[in-house]
Amino acid sequence: MITLGLTLTIFLVEVIGAVITGSLALLVDCAHMLTDVAVLAASTITAVLMRRKPNNERTWGWARLEPITAGLGALVLMIVGVYALVEAVLRLAGRADGEVQSVGMLLGFGILGLLCNVASVLILSGQHKDNMNMRAAFLETMNDALGSLSVVVSAVVMMVSGWDGFDAVAGAFIAILIMPRSFKLMKGAVKVLLEETPEGLDLDEVRRHMESVEHVVAVHDVHASTVATGMPILTAHVVVKPGLTMEQGAQILKQLHSCLAGHFAVSIPHTTFQLEPEGFDAEPHDQVHR
Repeated sequence: MITLGLTLTIFLVEVIGAVITGSLALLVDCAHMLTDVAVLAASTITAVLMRRKPNNERTWGWARLEPITAGLGALVLMIVGVYALVEAVLRLAGRADGEVQSVGMLLGFGILGLLCNVASVLILSGQHKDNMNMRAAFLETMNDALGSLSVVVSAVVMMVSGWDGFDAVAGAFIAILIMPRSFKLMKGAVKVLLEETPEGLDLDEVRRHMESVEHVVAVHDVHASTVATGMPILTAHVVVKPGLTMEQGAQILKQLHSCLAGHFAVSIPHTTFQLEPEGFDAEPHDQVHR
């Protein structure tokens, strides 16, 4: 929440600065900040809403807000990046107004943004390894700091050389810097929304390991997906030897759960297993199922 407050402050200040100075670099960094504000705000809101217990209408609570917001933020960021690159080319070609009104003010806004971003980095540095959300927020602020640094460098170069065109170069550099990250963010959000297998989890290896559990004959219909960051789930039908007792069935479930929670690189604490006695005649399985 502290980082969100700082980022929002930087955004408002840089909007004023971009209007006053006419700097493309500062304008692109403003768009960058706006996306970060949206992502950080969504993360904060999601963290608060996730405290609410799931109900019959929302069985996973509000966890899906995270990939939806991340995907929308990434889309906006990519659009801004393309706009910045086109605008930079037009300014360098002399087909668009690229004059910076006040290089001194641009430098001041850039330094202020850099200081706030460095503060955000320091705030998150101690917890960035706690979970994926914290690491994502940490990387966001690191990229923000690089964007602000580019604005500062742009202002210094223009003050020394007197060439306003470097502002367009800096704007294009910031756009190139943020577009790969936005694409990666979009890709991750789409993977979650399409319920793809969590990255780093080999379902064939999972199936083989599950089938090595005592009394397990086969495993089929294995499905793994991610509800939100840090919330992978897995379901499977487990064929067991006939005639097992309830105690033996409970032991199988305990072993399977422990296996998925601690054996693989991707820990899956939330699992659902359907035990089926060998020879169980259910409806034909969809060929697409594994």
